[in-house]
Amino acid sequence: MAYRYRCGECGFKTSWGTESQGERAQIAHYADRHPDLYPGGTVETNGKDPSGGIGCLGVLAVLFLLFVLAVSCSR
Repeated sequence: MAYRYRCGECGFKTSWGTESQGERAQIAHYADRHPDLYPGGTVETNGKDPSGGIGCLGVLAVLFLLFVLAVSCSR
């Protein structure tokens, strides 16, 4: 899942990335632009994996196909 943080004080928003990357960018923004305020705002998620991996479902599908192939070849 990818995250994007939005500033609660101005229109700043981080780029899409991991949760920790967004949090660090938001903290740096607040330290630079709003030094007297505690970091706030909102967090958006887009449901996509920033690493681009196929995830568990893809791995299970490949394992299932290998199992079907192995069963069909053993007959």
